[in-house]
Amino acid sequence: MSKAKKRAVVVCPGRGTYNRGELGYFHKHHSDKQSMLARFDAQRQQQGLATLQSLDSAKTFKSREHLQAENAAPLIYSCAYGDYLSVNQEEYEVVAVTGNSMGWYIALACAGALNADKGFELVSGMSALTQGADLGGQLIYPLVDESWQPSAANRSAIESVIETSQGSSEDTLYWSIEFGGYAVLAGSHGAIRQAMQSLPPLEGVYPLELPGHSAFHTKLMERASQHAFDTFATDFFQAPDIPLIDGHGKVWHPAGTQADALRQYTLDTQVTQTYNFTQAINVALKEFAPDVLILTGPGSTMGGAVAQVMIAQGWQGLENKADFIARQGAEPVLLAMGMDGQRQQAVKE
Repeated sequence: MSKAKKRAVVVCPGRGTYNRGELGYFHKHHSDKQSMLARFDAQRQQQGLATLQSLDSAKTFKSREHLQAENAAPLIYSCAYGDYLSVNQEEYEVVAVTGNSMGWYIALACAGALNADKGFELVSGMSALTQGADLGGQLIYPLVDESWQPSAANRSAIESVIETSQGSSEDTLYWSIEFGGYAVLAGSHGAIRQAMQSLPPLEGVYPLELPGHSAFHTKLMERASQHAFDTFATDFFQAPDIPLIDGHGKVWHPAGTQADALRQYTLDTQVTQTYNFTQAINVALKEFAPDVLILTGPGSTMGGAVAQVMIAQGWQGLENKADFIARQGAEPVLLAMGMDGQRQQAVKE
């Protein structure tokens, strides 16, 4: 009698997850996928861009090079998609896929709404369209305290700076991403500067401006969205093979997805409106009852945010950070493939 598979929801990362510690990630974990990387690099060579092969295998990490949007986003996609292909299908049944911000594009490919090469093309194209010095920036600020319990004071501070910014047509601050126990805010560079000065300092880290980021998921992206429709036609998309959970918490099922609606959401709605990653994880837990959530790499920055959603929901009795840490040590409910120890439990040896 065969062993029953564990139900898994796969979660794909957003921008900012390929950093100094991730240099060489693809080559370390995906030496068997060089033909896929070669196809991706063929696209880049046609555009006169550095190959991912050379970037990932570089001897040293160079921020000016590796963190450029035209390089960082394709690197993240390649590593994350490679991780998805490496999930142990004999151990886990992937019942749904979701992602944070740019992770939505990766999730589209993982779920089969795009093939691998189209996913790479979408990530590269949207990165080029939504990145620019005139498109503002993002900052992150916690909504929880050190035990991952909701902080009314922190939320009040965030709401106050957003409300204050409403009086300025040019420097309005927007709620960009609901990211578990964190708020990601976005706006013009002026709006970000004002928020950085106004929000009370926390933990010697926050408010933290995210380097190399634009005002994603806000009205400042409307022109980029318009150009995206000129670039990606309806037939570029198709219904997924497995359910997809978007940044509103909507589930796109294989049988009920229309390509034009998926295109509209992907190129407009999630580009110009708040991305609610919190709600995506809520739906993943409530609607799909997974035994485990598998976070693809590179990096492991989503782990805390996902755990904070679990705690807020009281999922499987989790009430605080200490509960989560104890549970991870006994029987993990979250496997981050960017962490070697947890990765071993997610991939086929």
